[in-house]
Amino acid sequence: MPLFGKKHVTLHKHWHATKSPIKSEPIKRTTVEEKERVNPFFEPYGTPHDTPPFDRIQLSDYKEAFLEGIRREREEFDKIINNPARPTFDNTLLSEDDDKQYYYGLLDRVSSVFFNLMSAESNDEMEALAQEMDPILTKHANDISLNPTYFERVKHVHRHHRILTQEEKKLLDNTYDGLVRNGALLDEAGKERLREMSEEGGLLGLQFSQNLLKERKAFFLHLTTDADIEGLPDTLLDAAKAEATERGMEGWVVTLDAPLYTPFMQYSPRRDLREKLFMGYNTLCTHDNSENNIEICKRIVNLRLETAQLLGYKTYADYVLKKRMASNKHNVYKLLNELIDAYRPTAVREMEAIERMARKLEGRKFVLEPWDISYYSHKLRMEKYNIDSEMVRPYLELNRVIEGVFSLATRLYGITFKENPAIPVYHPDVKAYEVFDEDGSYLAVLYADFHPRKGKRGGAWETNYKEQWIDRKGVNHRPHVSIVMNLTKPTQDKPSLLTLGEVETFLHEFGHALHSIFANTRFASMSGTSVSWDFVELPSQFMENYSIEKDFLRTFAFHYQTGEPMPDELIKRIVKSRNFNAAYGCLRQVSFGLLDMAYHTLKEPFTGDLLAFEKKAWKRAILFKERPDTCMTAQFSHIMAGGYAAGYYSYKWAEVLDADAFAVFRRHGIFDRKTAERFRREVLSKGGTEHPMKLYKRFKGSDPSIKALLRRNGIRLSSSSPKKASK
Repeated sequence: MPLFGKKHVTLHKHWHATKSPIKSEPIKRTTVEEKERVNPFFEPYGTPHDTPPFDRIQLSDYKEAFLEGIRREREEFDKIINNPARPTFDNTLLSEDDDKQYYYGLLDRVSSVFFNLMSAESNDEMEALAQEMDPILTKHANDISLNPTYFERVKHVHRHHRILTQEEKKLLDNTYDGLVRNGALLDEAGKERLREMSEEGGLLGLQFSQNLLKERKAFFLHLTTDADIEGLPDTLLDAAKAEATERGMEGWVVTLDAPLYTPFMQYSPRRDLREKLFMGYNTLCTHDNSENNIEICKRIVNLRLETAQLLGYKTYADYVLKKRMASNKHNVYKLLNELIDAYRPTAVREMEAIERMARKLEGRKFVLEPWDISYYSHKLRMEKYNIDSEMVRPYLELNRVIEGVFSLATRLYGITFKENPAIPVYHPDVKAYEVFDEDGSYLAVLYADFHPRKGKRGGAWETNYKEQWIDRKGVNHRPHVSIVMNLTKPTQDKPSLLTLGEVETFLHEFGHALHSIFANTRFASMSGTSVSWDFVELPSQFMENYSIEKDFLRTFAFHYQTGEPMPDELIKRIVKSRNFNAAYGCLRQVSFGLLDMAYHTLKEPFTGDLLAFEKKAWKRAILFKERPDTCMTAQFSHIMAGGYAAGYYSYKWAEVLDADAFAVFRRHGIFDRKTAERFRREVLSKGGTEHPMKLYKRFKGSDPSIKALLRRNGIRLSSSSPKKASK
């Protein structure tokens, strides 16, 4: 399998290096006091499926393993660049012996554990170590990608190679293009400047994330009186009471975590408290303190621009999109503008209806503010459909939902899940499952981490502790996959009862997990979700379609106390209300895409007012007057620290594909095994081995169309609307 251009190099190519030398001698592993103890990263884990031994890993193990992993990989790299034989695919892109690496390298083993826990279970000591290791890891990555001898060998193989398989050819192209895109053709001065920028940019990205985590966890709303909690549902009150108890406080505490923030904004009639919470959320990292991200964002954007121009591109978007399905910024703007044209008229009507509801309840002179939208939108939804999240919660108990989601995968693909308590986990909230194929063969390990807590960032994501790959002996090394969410916690009196939106989140991340679980490629660097960024959201968003399907809900939606199934009439109201404010939601996503593109299509360094720039950038998609002091950019992790720079449009791009793909299932039956097997074979198992449009067309048999998305959202297809998705 390939030794270089692997996942940890990809992870750290934006984490930047100092000129600190890396010593080449072996690292001393133990002290006198620890003679009997071996760093767990240095040997087979001895756990089920060789999963990380979280219960044995100590903080001190990380640095030692990082440095030893770098030394070992550098040693292997030196063998390649100093090999006197003519460069070939096998002696340049593949390691000598897969079996000696236990996984596919010590550095990958420690990197996957450390950086995944930095998001899911961080603390001050880990953050300090990340700051220390960041430049060292980036220097190592740059030493490989900018090594002229290695590039000459790869270039020779790219021009003169044996007959290669499809995957081998793709690996060779990816490696060559990756080296060029990382500066291999620059002169020495250019390479040095690239190193400097990557060093600074990586540290800034790390600081951005740490600032956001600290600010997010520091803010809370302390409620102490009956007037403060007026109108709040019992589910929210129980959770807020538990939060206060955890902090040693009386009353109730509402944080910025979604399970508390979202229902408070929907149910609280206290406009002053809604404003406080809204402003707390929407001014994160803009205050006059050490966690301010404004200047960090400016600098990150400018470093990206300078990097792109150093590499021969006019803008950072031009650099990024060359390797995406969209191909160029014109196709991205074409999609975003088409969505605005199609959805804005409906979205305007949706906002007008919310405003009418507010004035109906508060008087004709009432002026709707951003912190009012969720509250009066909820009132309107109740009036129109008599449906809200609290009516649904009792039927969506987490353990039942888990069973439902897993049984959906069984029904579609024949796979099964078995919890294995012998697999170590990093927190008691985490469950570990073995995944088996229809024939009983082992497929993967799946970790599921459900609830918010201190040290865990907001949102939801899927990641891997081990990628899938096939070694030279034909052994298929199966992946260790993790889905991480921030769903409603259980309380003293009630289990975890979810909203339908939280079920959608679960299905979304589970869709990513299936992409990894079904991976069946030779090389880890192309396995599972290692695909074009504007294709990766297809499997995840596809799964969300099942959330309101009656036949799916019937499998798990039972009242947590009575065991009664969710009533047909309630399901009908859910389905009927599915497109409530769908156009507004679409424009919100489009606005984020416009903001992302505005920063990354700049041709000159950014020197202006970031807050003003933001509001101008997404103006076409905004439907209400904004507060001048709110700021999305300062907390926009996706584009500032999460890999979505010049790529946030991919959510909408993939939404076109997911609606189109689900329409195929709907024609044949939403649980049709033949269609599901074709989706698994042509999309989920192939990873990044071929161009994603080829994979999609092989599944569907034709180009994707935007019609299915418009139809799903209840948007009329006008004669000027697009007939096919942009390619």
